[in-house]
Amino acid sequence: MMEKSAIFYGSNGGATETVAKKIAKRITNGIEVLDVADVAAVDVTKYTNIIFGTSTWGVGDLQDDWEGFLPDLAKIDLSDKTIAIFGLGDSDSYPDSFVDGMGTIYEGIKDRGGRIVGQVEPDGYKFDDSKAVYNGKFVGLPLDEDNESDQTDKRIEAWLQLILPEFK
Repeated sequence: MMEKSAIFYGSNGGATETVAKKIAKRITNGIEVLDVADVAAVDVTKYTNIIFGTSTWGVGDLQDDWEGFLPDLAKIDLSDKTIAIFGLGDSDSYPDSFVDGMGTIYEGIKDRGGRIVGQVEPDGYKFDDSKAVYNGKFVGLPLDEDNESDQTDKRIEAWLQLILPEFK
């Protein structure tokens, strides 16, 4: 049985919330889905398996609610956590900052001791640059609901095959 799990997401227009719920529906252990606008960063400590989700706004800007949540999260010891990240972006309008919000979250937590899983190869994505690419891979699952929503379900399924075996 999987230990306590949660998805923490931030969503302005609702797309990230919809994806968070779609992911939760495919995870059968009763994972909690929490909006970062409604919880404190310290609430992350209640969970062993964590998925963070955000959208990217404008030219690489982090979603609004994460702007307040991430600085507090970046102070928390995550050493006993397994973490996955997903990010939404618009690769047609912003090919030079595709899913940068996901990269910003990664930057904020990568040195906090958590084990980050679910890196995705950039093959099959159209973009020019992204702060979410480290060592040739995305730090998590990139999704483009604006231009490639027909790929979302398939990409989520493949990603869950990567991360679920890593969750305790």
